[in-house]
Amino acid sequence: MSESWDDPPITESTGGGGGSIARELAVRLVILAVIIAGVYLVRPIFHGLIYSILYSPTMAVLGGGGILIAVGLFLLPPSYVHRGEAKPLGQVVRESRSFAELIMDLEGSARWKVQTLSRILPALFVVAIVISVPANLFEQRTLAEGTMADAIEVDTFPQVNPDNPRVVPRNVADITTRGSVSYRQWRLGTSDIARMESGALGWSYPIEPDGLRNRIVEDQRGIVITDMTRLDDREIIAVEEDFTHGEGMFLYRSADWHLKLTDYIARYDDDAVEFSHEGTPYMYYPKTGHIWHLVPFPHTTPTWVGGALVHPDGTIEHLTPAEAQAEPILEGQRLYPLSVTVAEMRSLGFRNGIVNQLPVVGAHEDEVEVARLPPGADNRQPFVIDLEGEQMAYVTAHEPYGADTRGLDEVWFTDAETGAYTYFSSERATYIGPERAMGIARSADSRTNWGQNFVVTEPVPVTIDGQLWWHMKVSPTDFTDVTRNVFVNAESSDTVEIRDDTEVRRFIAGEVDFGELAPAPEEVPDAAVAYYILIVDGDGEVIDRIPVAPGQETRIIEGTNATATAAG
Repeated sequence: MSESWDDPPITESTGGGGGSIARELAVRLVILAVIIAGVYLVRPIFHGLIYSILYSPTMAVLGGGGILIAVGLFLLPPSYVHRGEAKPLGQVVRESRSFAELIMDLEGSARWKVQTLSRILPALFVVAIVISVPANLFEQRTLAEGTMADAIEVDTFPQVNPDNPRVVPRNVADITTRGSVSYRQWRLGTSDIARMESGALGWSYPIEPDGLRNRIVEDQRGIVITDMTRLDDREIIAVEEDFTHGEGMFLYRSADWHLKLTDYIARYDDDAVEFSHEGTPYMYYPKTGHIWHLVPFPHTTPTWVGGALVHPDGTIEHLTPAEAQAEPILEGQRLYPLSVTVAEMRSLGFRNGIVNQLPVVGAHEDEVEVARLPPGADNRQPFVIDLEGEQMAYVTAHEPYGADTRGLDEVWFTDAETGAYTYFSSERATYIGPERAMGIARSADSRTNWGQNFVVTEPVPVTIDGQLWWHMKVSPTDFTDVTRNVFVNAESSDTVEIRDDTEVRRFIAGEVDFGELAPAPEEVPDAAVAYYILIVDGDGEVIDRIPVAPGQETRIIEGTNATATAAG
């Protein structure tokens, strides 16, 4: 049999007729419809990608453009590459000189489309990167303008709620709570802050299935919440009731899956708030949306669009912000997304314009940035605290722009129920930040073996009688307990150590002067030592500690860079 393919007959089956092209297009449309239907059925899996394409300029170009071009190439009529040219199938068959050449040409159609797409995608990537720079800058600027426009400056710090101090840090709560419950097929999930039915703040946990088999067949068993406001006799409450859709459950059984099924055009960036109301466990998920701004350059900004209240029976109520604030079940809980607060607080560096904060050319006038927490802080901003009247707030401390500035410039308070902002400005007064406060807390007790046996953790700003204090906790390095709470005044650097729950509440309520609560030494001094001379540098740091025997004569000469004080 001859391998020559000179002048083969052209029929519809070889692609030479219009009917063949129509049938080919119809088949491809059916295949595309099947793909779209499959994606729709499992749409929660693709939620992040699709939402980003809809509300991110970068992904709109890269993801959206790439998908449109790929679909367009897929739907193109059959076209094959022959001798460097794209040709219809019938022409390729006529011009192919052998069967082997025809097979290579038949494979060329898909190869040509893939090669075309592979050339276009890098170009789209470059365009997306170029667009992302101004889009991100204008996003920060728009966020900063909106935040400043709605914020109210106050002359005094709002008073913290003395009944709900944060005395138990997350690491201690996680270890002690998990060590106090026993579930063979379940585990405690990620902790978060919620209000207990008693009114106290607590660390809350979902009781979620543990292990692949249990995630597939078992339900979330309820919630556990432990009091964060007490050192002693802390209450750990388990509210057990199976959730039809919950945390840690596999794919289509999870709350996350059904949240996205029932409201797809929203983001669920915050962890669930687990709490109980009248003995029934619930979970609340803050919802974030985005707004497009087309001028002066296309960009989007995040915004609060409400929340989803998940009931144990599987009911999911999607609430607007006003509906969430009016919902009795959610009374006293935090509703505003922490993720939106983080974005708005980080944007404040742009409040005086984009050029002001640019490197080299920017003046950085009145530019602030979120205060950096030192290693070992075991916390991150914003901090969740309770103000007077059981009003939860997110607190964010800002420091002036600059690598070497650690002082406090502004303190912002976000109403956790409404998202309203108030802020206090230091007006160039000197306030110490969290890093310096932790150093002062350690230097105030030079006898503790810091880092080896004990650590200072979780600096949280609290307001007492109109003054700002940094409230920290001292814990052993295994985080099995809290040995004491340390308060450092952000203006005067006065330091107070308190070991008793009642005294913590009295101090926060302003009922005790800090001088009445002098810190006790960690251990009884050696009998051969009458007192110690502490050598302190100009910043208050203890740089040496000299024991003095009974009857020993001493002479203290005060220098320019260090002072010596007697410590009993």
